Amino acid sequence: MVPESTDTVESSTTRPTTTTTLPEKLDAYPDLEAGFTEDGHPRLGDPDAPVTLVEFSDYLCPFCGRHFAETSPQLIEQYAGSGTVNFVFRDFPIENLHPNAPAGHAAGLCVAEQDARLFWQYHDELFENQSAWASLPDTEPYLESVAEKVGADVDAFRSCVGAGRAEAAVERSVAEVRSLGFSATPSFQVVDNRTGDTHPLVGAQPLDVFTSTLDVVIAGGSPPTTEAPPPPELPLWLTTEGLSPDPDRPGYTVGGDAYKGDPAAQLVVVEVSDLQCPFCRRHTSETQPTLDEAYVDTGRVLWVFKHLPLPIHPQATDAAVAAECAGDQGAFWPMHDLLFETVERWSIDSPGSVLTGLAGELGLDASDFATCLESRSALERVLSDSSDLSGAIGSTPTFIILRDGRASVIEGAQPLQSFVSFFDQVLGEN
Repeated sequence: MVPESTDTVESSTTRPTTTTTLPEKLDAYPDLEAGFTEDGHPRLGDPDAPVTLVEFSDYLCPFCGRHFAETSPQLIEQYAGSGTVNFVFRDFPIENLHPNAPAGHAAGLCVAEQDARLFWQYHDELFENQSAWASLPDTEPYLESVAEKVGADVDAFRSCVGAGRAEAAVERSVAEVRSLGFSATPSFQVVDNRTGDTHPLVGAQPLDVFTSTLDVVIAGGSPPTTEAPPPPELPLWLTTEGLSPDPDRPGYTVGGDAYKGDPAAQLVVVEVSDLQCPFCRRHTSETQPTLDEAYVDTGRVLWVFKHLPLPIHPQATDAAVAAECAGDQGAFWPMHDLLFETVERWSIDSPGSVLTGLAGELGLDASDFATCLESRSALERVLSDSSDLSGAIGSTPTFIILRDGRASVIEGAQPLQSFVSFFDQVLGEN
């Protein structure tokens, strides 16, 4: 049986039947039954299947997104298609990391009120377009547009969102999932519906981890308890060695990145940024000063910077090179701040003369700076950063947070309180 829930607002007895006909391009599961569990959670597949896979997920979690894109389709095809596994989705947004996620989950429940199949299409749209709504200051118009896209009744959707009942249901779901002992997304339970036995899986595990577990439970067995697999080998710039100060280059780590704060701090934040990105600029001007004062200057957080100039910002690479050249003269952070403050001045064709002028404003050696700007060495450092991040980070700003070998990610220029809540929570752990 799927674990019992106290969420009685959304029950199977009040859910509509699944009669919606969706455009073929939106219906990813045309041959599968969509419905709801007895306690009202969306399901996909045969409700009488011997095994249920319960997913506890966050629409804006990048690891959940990876599971959705890479692993879930194969599992659904193999197991839901054969009638051996019923798939259940549980709302588990981690608000400290993804402040917009709870609104997306509440919106999904409002779509679910209309039709189970509509829910799954809405679910897919939110995962497929994480970057479109992760950093929006107001998610309501976007979430409503997605409801309209999948064919939901927009007036009914607005009424549900405005009533707040779905928001309350999401909060209850989060509390219930935490009471089951889960704290990270994605997490899963493999449930043997014949015995009620449950087997947890945590993380965006490889496909073979899911298939081996499901096959054993389907056959009536219990998967062996195994030690957690060793974490993947970290790149140098994320290791303890790589984050240590470079004795030959003050202000930089051994991994080659500028830093500020105490290298012995409990918490490390690696900021991935683009000096021409407006969201990065907003973070630097509105949020970073308070974080510096409360966490970096007090020795609680080591702040590290990595360049990711995006193709949509044509002068971002030039600015990154300028910051590295200033760093050669011990002025990376002053140049970093000045570049964000003056982005309109250097966002022009051939910005070299403006960048050299900024170096002059900082009192740097103009000749050395100009030589560096024209050389290949600083550019190579910027390109190395981009190579380090290729395939792992695709948007700016992104913040990789490290403590005791554990990594978390905050995406986007989130409000100050999101950082404060998360930092205080992590730093307060024993």
